[in-house]
Formats: sequence, C-alpha cells, structure tokens
Amino acid sequence: MASVEVHNDVELDAPLLVEGLPGVGIVGKIAADYLVDALDMTPYAAVHCDGLPRVAVYGQADGTIRAPVRIYADEANELLVLQSDVPVSSSGANEFAACVTGWMERADVTPIFQSGRPTENNTDPSIVGIATGDGSTLLDEVDIDRPTENGAVSGPTGALLYEAGRSGLDGVGLIVDADPQFPDPAAARVLLEDGIEPLTGVDVGTEKLLDQAEQIADAKAELAQQMQQGGDESTQAKPLGMYQ
Repeated sequence: MASVEVHNDVELDAPLLVEGLPGVGIVGKIAADYLVDALDMTPYAAVHCDGLPRVAVYGQADGTIRAPVRIYADEANELLVLQSDVPVSSSGANEFAACVTGWMERADVTPIFQSGRPTENNTDPSIVGIATGDGSTLLDEVDIDRPTENGAVSGPTGALLYEAGRSGLDGVGLIVDADPQFPDPAAARVLLEDGIEPLTGVDVGTEKLLDQAEQIADAKAELAQQMQQGGDESTQAKPLGMYQ
C-alpha cells in the first residue's frame, strides 16, 4: 500500500521539511544529505509511495536494508529532511507527489522544495524563491528574491510543487543556478546559506561542504550518470519566455 510509514516516536509540531530529490547539479540531494549528517538527524519515516523503484538500499556501516527514500527528523529544530538515494522516474512522479503531499497535509508539514536551474559558467550561483499557498510570507520574512522571468519546475519536484499548489499547502521552492552536467556542491552551499538556513533558523555551517566538494562531486557522479542513462526527467527549473 502506498504510504509514508512513520516508525519513530519523535514529537513534532508543524515542522518544516526540506526536500532533497536528485535533480540538476544534484543540488537538492547534496544539501539534504549535508543537513542529515551535520545535524545527526534521526531516522523518522520510510516513503513507500507509488512511482518509486523497488530497490534495496543498504548502508556501508552495518549493511541493514533501508527504504530508498526516507525522512529524517531533528526534534529540537522542528525540522524534517526527505532524503533520496534513487531518482524518481517521470512516469511515476505524479503518483509519488500525490502520496507525499497527502501525508504532508495530514502531518501539518510546511515543505521547502529545491531545484537547480541549468546555468553554464556558473561561478556565482544565486537563488530565487517561489511559493505555494501562503508560502510567500516565509520568503518575505527572510528577503529571498522572486524570479525575474516566467519559468517552470519540471520532474518530481515540479510534481510536488504542483500538488502542493493544487491542495493549497503552504510551501516554498528554492531555485539555484547549477551546473547542468555535473554535481555542484558550490550551488548546494548557496541553497543552504541563503535559503535553508534563513528559512529554518538552523545554522549548520557549510565550510565542510566546500572542503569536501571534490569527494562529494565524485560520490554523486554515479547517480547523475544513472539519471542520464535511464532517461529520467530530472528536477530542474527553466525559463518559459515572456510570451508563454
């Protein structure tokens, strides 16, 4: 049965959730993985939604099998992170998004979605924010700029934003300039420093992220290649043009 299965008795009251699905530059996943590690977050729930590949993921320490898409919790900071070890196929994105959004509504969760915007020669990445429901209030409170052109977010994160908007769920989307071909830890750092930290009020420090940029890029390169070879429509933001 499609569901988000909570298996930890963590006490949360209207938490924020940072979504970390793979996409352009793997920026969302890099940021989400970094949060989970930096805050030593607690395993909270397993995502068993339609649209996800049925694969067995295991950890390097004890080899225990775990769900490929999981949610971690930080009770002290009222924070959740959705971490994914697999891409969500374009054919399954709608079912996945409906399942996760339904759970977020029931759990009174405010999501922070993340997407990369393919940008060549990306030496100084910046972010803009979009919103669903009353999420614009959150963006205003931390002075995150809005887009200067029409655009669209595709892939599974686009499907999540669509479902959140359709249901009236309050949420925000962070869009960052990112390398269209390779994992981009520098863009993920901008997401953390200029978006996630102000929105959540949690300071995780990102010096380690840049120190380990090369290792992180190498570790995520296999996932990026898997997404390209599999023909999956990765999450990305792109301009539509003024007449569309």
